[in-house]
Amino acid sequence: MSNTIGELFKLTIFGDSHGTAIGGIIDGCMPGLKIDRKKIALDLHRRQGGDDFFSTARAEKDSFEFLSGILNNKTTGGPIGFIIPNCDKKSEDYDDLNSIFRPSHADFTYFAKYGTSESAGKLHASARIFAPLVLAGAIAKQILVKSNISITAFVKQIGTISLNKVYTEIDTNTIEESPVRCPDKETTKKMIAYLEKVKKSGDSSGGIVTCVIKGCPPGLGDPVFGKLQASLAQAMLSINAVKGFEYGSGFSSAVMTGSEHNDLFIIRQNRLRTATNNSGGIQGGISNGEDIYFNVAFKPAPSIRKKQKTIDRNANTIEFSSAGRHDVCYVPRAVPIVEAMSALVLTDSFFKYKAYAEKL
Repeated sequence: MSNTIGELFKLTIFGDSHGTAIGGIIDGCMPGLKIDRKKIALDLHRRQGGDDFFSTARAEKDSFEFLSGILNNKTTGGPIGFIIPNCDKKSEDYDDLNSIFRPSHADFTYFAKYGTSESAGKLHASARIFAPLVLAGAIAKQILVKSNISITAFVKQIGTISLNKVYTEIDTNTIEESPVRCPDKETTKKMIAYLEKVKKSGDSSGGIVTCVIKGCPPGLGDPVFGKLQASLAQAMLSINAVKGFEYGSGFSSAVMTGSEHNDLFIIRQNRLRTATNNSGGIQGGISNGEDIYFNVAFKPAPSIRKKQKTIDRNANTIEFSSAGRHDVCYVPRAVPIVEAMSALVLTDSFFKYKAYAEKL
């Protein structure tokens, strides 16, 4: 079950980075939903590499084929099966890596658990396996938009360069105009200059993605162990290279007093609202109707061209550098993944909310 996410709206993924194809099965989608294939293709393209100097040169077209569950561009109510062929894999790039345990990679842990003799980068540990999640997330977003729920993510920080604005101060319509998906021209320029230096040195960089969910009604989430923020955190921490998650005021709340942090209730537009939103749209593990916002921290890509020392499978100390096609910074490519994972969690939670409300 570790390759499945969701309960009422459920996705199971399969495939390896260097296999014939990757894909998934979506179960629990209602019948009659009109599927916009162009929106799916757009989100898959946003995740792809090959367009910028800081992303992997692997240029998969990410064409997709539905095997079941969709007829005449409408869902049938049955399981939606789909595949995404792997057309630009170069397994030979990893042949020299099969014999070593790369620092901060999954090579050793995959070997310890599964006894595999291949580099984990060829298998299920690759970021490529999140393409099916992006496809499923694009369908989930098409479900949520019917209830006026929107999900938008952007790059807040790359390395030491940070966008020093809160999400309410930015124009989200400019996100895709930026090569690094940062909705600020000056910060974008600084991030690109920073990444040029990092690439020249043979190194890599991490960063932070901010995600904002608007239009979520009060009532989503299930205490005690099904809190909405816990479900979002689990989904985000399941993304490769994620090292941290914070929602609302996050870690900054630790230095605040109760009177500073409390979100006072007010009446606005004839409904109960909060004057501030330190809670990040979630209180007691349940959405309160305000914007849900959170940050996701990504570590630097461990595959770098700088020489590193490590241990091979024969317990010898060796020196190596990572050849092949690797990201200098994969944070901009992670933006659609964060959106997709959020959409999967929200759709599953929304279905539970609707089922519970109908029973009352």
